[in-house]
Amino acid sequence: MAPLRRRPKQLTEAPALFETGNGPPLVLDATALRERGALPAGPTGGQGVLVTGQSATRRAVDELLEDVVPDREVAAMAQRIGRRLAISRRPRSDRPERGAGKLASVPYRYRSDDIDLDRTIEVLTERPVPEDTDIIVRERMRSRRAVVLVVDVSGSMRGEKVRIAAATVAALSADLSGHGDQLALVAFWSDAALLKPLGGHVPPGRLLDQLLRIPARGLTNVQFALEVAHAELNRSSARRRSAVLLSDAVHNAGPDPRPLARRFPELHVMLETDGEHDLPLGADLARLGHGRFAPVATHRDVAPALNRLLR
Repeated sequence: MAPLRRRPKQLTEAPALFETGNGPPLVLDATALRERGALPAGPTGGQGVLVTGQSATRRAVDELLEDVVPDREVAAMAQRIGRRLAISRRPRSDRPERGAGKLASVPYRYRSDDIDLDRTIEVLTERPVPEDTDIIVRERMRSRRAVVLVVDVSGSMRGEKVRIAAATVAALSADLSGHGDQLALVAFWSDAALLKPLGGHVPPGRLLDQLLRIPARGLTNVQFALEVAHAELNRSSARRRSAVLLSDAVHNAGPDPRPLARRFPELHVMLETDGEHDLPLGADLARLGHGRFAPVATHRDVAPALNRLLR
């Protein structure tokens, strides 16, 4: 693997993971535990346990957020953008997606015309006066999804950066609002904050408010953020598990994130290009993570990019 274009700063202190509440997940040093034989080799994680490859300290989100009330005009603008983009995205329904999911035989619901003849005959032999729904058809049933959104908040959350973040949170919240789908939100800089775990319910407006109240930080530790996202995905039983990294990919602190990207079932990258950015690293992370890559320059690029990444 080629060296990184930038030499990241080696951190002298363990990164911190900020979480809501006092319950799980618990942050552990997986490397040390494996050396002691307390953990098996290979992927780790499970219900109620979050395992990272780096040592980390665990702190409460309340310690992180600034006490000052965010600029209400900025917050309102961000939420309007998010709502508008969420509404403009493709409508969600329980209609199965063509070519996606497992093929199953189900009662006719005025959708599929692919009749399962054998199963239909079995039903009709017991019902001399059949109804439409006694016909059995084959449909592709949509699988449950778990998505961890990983948002880079290093630097200042202002201008187009906050618009892009707002649009992404709102669009994904709308897209994953039903069908048993799950959304988690990780914000990161040199540390990381798990603002919403998978399975938890936090209104999109509150998530945006928390993002806006994270103070500006200088360093960007992509590797630790991906550790947290990977461990969170491992706690899900969803059939399709994906992470979406929203960042300029200017990784300037901590270990090389590329080896970790290989361990993701799907790692998609939305590269913010409105300022300094590292396109080669962003593309590498998506390629190694079995995902897709989409540059975004403004908030108007968010919805089309998400449709391409998660189609």
